[in-house]
Amino acid sequence: MKLTYISCFLLLVFFSACGSNDPNINPGDNLGVIKDGLNYSLEKPNADKALKITFKASPSSDLYGYSGDVYIHPGVISEDTWMYVPASWDTNLAKCKMTKDSANVWSITLSPSIREWFGSGTTPVTSVGIVIRSSDGTKKGIDSDSFVTVTDDKYKGFVAAAVVDKTMPTGLKYGINVVDNSTITLVMYDKDKSGGHKKYVYVVGDFNHWTLSNDTKSQMYRDDTAGCWWITLSGLSATKEYAFQYYIGNTDGTVMRLGDPYCHKILDPSNDSSISTSTYTDDLTYPTGAVGIASVFKIQEDSYNWQVSDYKIADKKDLVIYEMLLRDFTSSGDVEGALAKLDYLKNLGVNAIELMPVQEFDGNDSWGYNPCFYFALDKAYGTSRMYKQFIDKCHQDNIAVIFDVVFNHATTNCPLVKLYWDKTNNKPAGNNPWMNVDAPHPYSVFCDFNHTSTLVRNYFKRNLEYLIDEYHVDGFRFDLAKGFTQTASTEATASNYDASRIANLEYYADAIKAKNSNVMTILELFTDSKEENALANDGIYMWRNLNTAYCQSAMGYTENSNFSNLYESKGNWVGYMESHDEERMAYKQKTWGNYDFKTSNADRMKQLEVNTAFFLTVPGPKMIWQFGELGYDYSTKQSNNTDNDTSKKPVKWDYYSDVDRKALYDTYARLMKLRNDNEDLFDTSSNFTWQVTTTNWDNGRFLVLQNTTKKLVVAGNFANADATISVPFPSTGMWTDYISKGGLSVSSATQSMVIPKHSFKLFVNF
Repeated sequence: MKLTYISCFLLLVFFSACGSNDPNINPGDNLGVIKDGLNYSLEKPNADKALKITFKASPSSDLYGYSGDVYIHPGVISEDTWMYVPASWDTNLAKCKMTKDSANVWSITLSPSIREWFGSGTTPVTSVGIVIRSSDGTKKGIDSDSFVTVTDDKYKGFVAAAVVDKTMPTGLKYGINVVDNSTITLVMYDKDKSGGHKKYVYVVGDFNHWTLSNDTKSQMYRDDTAGCWWITLSGLSATKEYAFQYYIGNTDGTVMRLGDPYCHKILDPSNDSSISTSTYTDDLTYPTGAVGIASVFKIQEDSYNWQVSDYKIADKKDLVIYEMLLRDFTSSGDVEGALAKLDYLKNLGVNAIELMPVQEFDGNDSWGYNPCFYFALDKAYGTSRMYKQFIDKCHQDNIAVIFDVVFNHATTNCPLVKLYWDKTNNKPAGNNPWMNVDAPHPYSVFCDFNHTSTLVRNYFKRNLEYLIDEYHVDGFRFDLAKGFTQTASTEATASNYDASRIANLEYYADAIKAKNSNVMTILELFTDSKEENALANDGIYMWRNLNTAYCQSAMGYTENSNFSNLYESKGNWVGYMESHDEERMAYKQKTWGNYDFKTSNADRMKQLEVNTAFFLTVPGPKMIWQFGELGYDYSTKQSNNTDNDTSKKPVKWDYYSDVDRKALYDTYARLMKLRNDNEDLFDTSSNFTWQVTTTNWDNGRFLVLQNTTKKLVVAGNFANADATISVPFPSTGMWTDYISKGGLSVSSATQSMVIPKHSFKLFVNF
């Protein structure tokens, strides 16, 4: 995964006790000397009075010198959530348009009062969030959100009772515990690094009509020894879904709402409405009374009758994995769409699918590397039942399913992040028991987990066990595994051998093996060979990136086109020519290609066939990035080619009807059939040699694979002219051209033959 950092800074907010022309503000007053940033007409804003807001752009502001319209994007901050926001970010509402007072100065008055301007009703108004933006939303006056503290004399909100200390029953886990068909116990862990906890915690939900009350239906008990708040709820229906939230009192007097980090489903008012009813067929009704993301539980969760209940990967080292982004694989962009295309993948010959992250992530249009709730699969792709149907059908077709999991970091919507948050510095608080304040390594985004924490380890161990039990997942690819360390590093040192990182990663791999020894662990690691080999010795697999070499050969350039690093005799490295993090070979061909690759699609596809012949015939597990088998040629990069573009890409199933692209697909399929039918030959114990360095360009590249009963030879011409090439053979006698099915009599150690440009020959002797 590759994402960009957005640098944020906080500007001081200046207050001046002055007025405006609004009747609720003293006439004749003005703001006096306006300083850079936000200025207010009242030193102590009151919810029932008007407030004039003036913004002066500093020279460093994006709006400095801006001549277009400027809008305010405000909201009442209640229970740690932006509420009563008048318009979406990209909607220019007249009431939010600011008046230009002078160069770089704009103002707006919230009148007749702050409360009435927002229409916030009985919601206490104690804080207002403000963003100043350009009309198209691309420029912000201040990078970070600004907040105005407001006094509300009219509505004070809920008053909590004294905390009740009570030991919780034994045998409970954090989260949702089913006691019987009508009873559950909710347990929320809350103990910071210093041993402190929140002031109080209540629960509100469908079971108590979203009503806060100082009784046993809402107020949670405190068990200090366990570090938990808990409550038992009875009289529930076993088959009904209940939405709920934790209502938490902070020690500073503010309150927040949180979902449960262990729930199997969430309801998100910001995103659920845009999910198609054909994609998510279960209930998405958002409850009145909830604020922000709500969790859901059901005592008797829907059962699924697995058609294949005991699927096992036959040989991990023989896998050809298809990396799939559900969003961009079909026009519907969901699990059902992918399910309808499984025959295509079965015919291609892949025996594993790696789903890019499907655990609940922020928004619906994403690669998924912005996770927030780990026990819930994202509704943007389908229901829990649909995921299971997809995995079950894959198993029926002898295809394993691997989940790409993002345990390095989480977004601010994750309850483990949000429970202890430093609003001033916009990062996890120093007392957060799960998160680092700042990542010790240079690659992190969002909020970084501390994997030496027992709480973090137990959380993700439980998550892995749940996914294996509930969804029959066959493997996990750990995103950004390099970050599973507390060792401080720079880009220059992050790949150095790290014994503590090995220990953290082996903890999860061992937990997986203990649950199901057949389930595979794959790491996106890219570290010191000593470290990778130590992990390989524990049965763990690593990604192996050969994108540069295969892109160079695809474009017709000798430089840096050495394939040698793809092969490892130990067989614990998943090699690939492309992944979601790299540029597409076909795109680079048509953009920067040598020879006639910029203009000839036929030659581009032929060169990719030669690449594939020197990829899929190499022993060890391999990975194909979605549609690489059809020469997908849309860029994965942004226009500046410096980082990955996570935006939705065109779905090009029409490529399959293109004769040249179909020929590439057929080559993939033939080579995978060769692998699948001859697993003994492609075992890493077979004798393997190849000549694929930069010196093997003009006179051909060669590959020889053999065991005691089977032999294979590949010869490739990557150059731009037909060539007579001397091909090495390990033995004489009759060989078969695997592609044309013609025979070849070999009488010496080398056989001279003509190989057309951008073509290969593959011979077998068995």
